[in-house]
Amino acid sequence: MVITRTSTFHAHGFRFSFGFYSLRSHYLYSSSTSSHSLVNYLVDSLGFSKQEATTASSKVTSLKSLNNPNLVIDFFKQTGFDNTQIKTIVSRSPKLLIRNVSKTLKPKFQCLMDLGLSGSDLANVIARDSVIVHRGLDTHLRPTIDCLRRILGGDDDVIKAIKRAPWLLTFGPHHTMETNLLLLRNFGFTDEKIRKLALIYPSYLTQKTKRIKDLLHRLENDFRVPRDSSMFHHGFQVLSSQKKSKLDRKIGIFKSFGWSDDDVLGMFRKLPHCIGLSEVRIEEKLNLFMKELGFLPAFLVSHPAILVYSLEKRVIPRMQVLKSLDERKLERRMWSLYTVLTLTESRFVECFVLPYKDQIPDLYDIHEKTVAP
Repeated sequence: MVITRTSTFHAHGFRFSFGFYSLRSHYLYSSSTSSHSLVNYLVDSLGFSKQEATTASSKVTSLKSLNNPNLVIDFFKQTGFDNTQIKTIVSRSPKLLIRNVSKTLKPKFQCLMDLGLSGSDLANVIARDSVIVHRGLDTHLRPTIDCLRRILGGDDDVIKAIKRAPWLLTFGPHHTMETNLLLLRNFGFTDEKIRKLALIYPSYLTQKTKRIKDLLHRLENDFRVPRDSSMFHHGFQVLSSQKKSKLDRKIGIFKSFGWSDDDVLGMFRKLPHCIGLSEVRIEEKLNLFMKELGFLPAFLVSHPAILVYSLEKRVIPRMQVLKSLDERKLERRMWSLYTVLTLTESRFVECFVLPYKDQIPDLYDIHEKTVAP
C-alpha cells in the first residue's frame, strides 16, 4: 500500500496527518470495493435482491476477496444445502462467509453428522438457527449434545429434539438443563416422563431453574396435586406453558359460571388440561354444557374429560345424530350424553349410525363429512 505525499511543508505533525489521510482513503476505497463485489456476488450466486445483498454485505467488514465466500458456499453445497437454505443462512448470519472452512465449519458440521444429522435434516437445522455454527465446538456443542444424551437416553431422540428445536444447541450454559433434570427427578418425575416432556416441550429444559422450582411448589401447594399423582407431570406442563395472569383469567371464567375454588382445583387435579384450553374454548364449552344442557359444576368436576372433547368434531356431531334419531322417534340406546361422548368413533357409528342406514340413508355420509379431519 503506497502513501502519496503532495505537501512540501516540513512540519512533521502536518506531514503525518496528510499521510494518514491518504492511507485511510485508500483503506476505505478497498473496503468499499470489496463490499460492492460481495453485493454483486450474492445477487448473482444466491439470488439476493440488491437490497438484501447490501444489508448482508454491510455486516461483513473484513472481507478482502471473494475467495473465502466461494469456499463457504461450495462447502454448504457439498454438505447438501440448496440455494434457498444457503440464502437463508447467509441472510441471518453473513459473517459465516468469512469463517475458515477447514478449521471452523467442517469440524462443527462433522460433529452434527456424527450425531446422525445429515442431508436436508442438517440443512434445515442450520438454516433455522445458524448461530449453531458460531458456538464453540469443545466448549459448547459437544457438551450440550452429551447433556441431551443424558436426558433423552439416545442419539435418535437427541436428533428428534434438535430437529424440533434447533435452538437447544445454541441455548446458554448447558448446566441449566442438568440442574432442571435433577430438580424434576427430585419431584418424582421418572426418566421416561422427563424424556417425553423434553421431546414434546423442549423449552422446559431451558427455563430458569428458579421458575421451574416455583412452578413445582405451586403445583404441589396451591393446586394440591401430590407428587405421586399420575397427573402431576401433566399439571406441570399446563402451569409452565402459560403466564400466571392468563391462568388467573381462565379460572375467573369458571368462577363466572358459578364454580367455587374447590371446584376448579378438583377438576384440575383430575384433568389439568382443562385449564390448558384457550379462554375462548373454555367459555364456549361452559356455555354449551351448563347454560344449554344444564350440567352443574359438580358433574363437570367429576367428569372433566367432557370439557376437552372437540365441539366441532365430537360433541356437536354426536348430538346432531341423537337429535335426528329422536325426531324420527327411532328406538335407540338411551345412554347418557356423557357415555355417548366417551365412545370411540367406530363404536359410536356402530351403535348410533349404521343401524339406521335404511331409515335415514344419508345419516352416515353427513356424519362422516362432519367429523372428517
